[in-house]
Amino acid sequence: MIHEIAPHRYHPEFTPRPPRDADRVLFFSGKKVLLLHGGDDAASGPAMPRHADMMGRLYHDANSLRYLFSIDETAFFFAPEGLPPETGEFRLENPAIFRTFRPLWLAFAGITGSHFCNWYATHKFCGACGAAFRHSEAERALVCAACGHILHPAIAPVVIVALTDGDRLLLTRYKGRPYANYALVAGFVEIGESLEDAVRREVKEEVGLAAANIRYYKSQPWAFSGSLIAGFFADVDGARSIVMDRNELSEALWLRREDIPKDPLYEKNSISLTSEMIGAFCAGDFPRM
Repeated sequence: MIHEIAPHRYHPEFTPRPPRDADRVLFFSGKKVLLLHGGDDAASGPAMPRHADMMGRLYHDANSLRYLFSIDETAFFFAPEGLPPETGEFRLENPAIFRTFRPLWLAFAGITGSHFCNWYATHKFCGACGAAFRHSEAERALVCAACGHILHPAIAPVVIVALTDGDRLLLTRYKGRPYANYALVAGFVEIGESLEDAVRREVKEEVGLAAANIRYYKSQPWAFSGSLIAGFFADVDGARSIVMDRNELSEALWLRREDIPKDPLYEKNSISLTSEMIGAFCAGDFPRM
């Protein structure tokens, strides 16, 4: 999956330092990210610019950069607002392009950096008193100088459920979303709700079925929805007839293992937890009771 980048190592701890030439810098203009075309990484397409690519060209003060995280010895920063949106070989792209980046650790870095940058962009003012936030120098947090409120990055928990009936898997398609491939039952966890209770509720809400024998599979950070996703396998309990939530889904059906379309997405090195779980079911390699 996208976060499985070994032998590279992700360092989320807040250990800021001045940027070095080889460090990478993210700059967002609205919902688009500034990428470099024609640099040292040109052979693999648009690239996340290095500090050396941008310093003296798109900004002149490295102190304005904010540290995000590191992978191995490479640190990732986000640039201040007010930079020129596009200049020469620097062009704005949809952050979804990070899903295609190679090597995989740079794809993960871009997606994770997007999560951080979006959080900073949408939390500029204190929700308690309305004053402007400032960045904490001691931890990854925003601090209100007026009332002292401290805000840490928020992560939304999500459950994904592979609901099985013997050699059948319940597959869905989202309604009104760009992603058109098969998916699994999924949804955000509500306040006061356990992950297991969220599994039961989402299965009942989306397809009108009951889930039993819930067992954990894996988790995955998913920056595009600001989420931490927990994947579960479960057995259907009782009636098998689907009652689909037509506001959420365009399709929901049971498919036997041999009838699930063969797709390279359904492999162990798939980018997403959903695809890996479908592949695990097809291969018979998933937790059982």
